[in-house]
Amino acid sequence: MTNNPNDAPSDGYRRGVGLMMFNTQGMIFTGRRLDTDTEAWQMPQGGIDPGETPRQAALRELLEETGTDRVEIVCESPKWRSYDFPMELQSRIWNGRYRGQTQKWYAMRFLGQDSDININGAEPEFDSWRWSSLDDLPRQIVGFKRKLYAELTMEFGDLIQQALRGRD
Repeated sequence: MTNNPNDAPSDGYRRGVGLMMFNTQGMIFTGRRLDTDTEAWQMPQGGIDPGETPRQAALRELLEETGTDRVEIVCESPKWRSYDFPMELQSRIWNGRYRGQTQKWYAMRFLGQDSDININGAEPEFDSWRWSSLDDLPRQIVGFKRKLYAELTMEFGDLIQQALRGRD
């Protein structure tokens, strides 16, 4: 595993992180994006700032988007995962600088209570949130991220179940 953001592809892809935060029932945090008219639910994600490791970015993004840092990182995906923006969005997102994103993903066990979650931070990205099942994740997400979410549920699904059994 690596924490070096320079190992990620840079040819037209914005480097970032993604977070699969799960609760004691194995349900996954998802937020509904407030910048779209569609039912666009997703897990927290965001860019890596200059001088920041992916792990640091993941913890910062989690706090910014969910208002909590009451987690433990259970796993870092060993690979970077990329997706392309649809052509109609490429010119609008970040002024067309990127054709998509490449992300390092983390599975995180939520150690707090639902009341610890606050999506109304300084720069909110979600207008509501919920706990979703692993099976529902790929169906909730916008089409261009569906394959990525299906891969993540496969990669982290067994790990989440093992982590939950370890807490019994």
